Amino acid sequence: MNCNSGTIDRAVRIIAGLALIVLAATGTIGVWGYIGVVALLTGVFGFCPAYAIFGMNTCGIKK
Repeated sequence: MNCNSGTIDRAVRIIAGLALIVLAATGTIGVWGYIGVVALLTGVFGFCPAYAIFGMNTCGIKK
């Protein structure tokens, strides 16, 4: 599993994932908000399966 998510991409995913989980836990948006777990995990690990399928990479060039 190679990194295919850049720093900004990962930060946005982590923040959005945490926000969705908190909103779901408080009952604001319902149980569908727990989909934020997926965003949180892809942000933490730096790998997005959808990016891999479509051949995308926001990680930048490694030397």
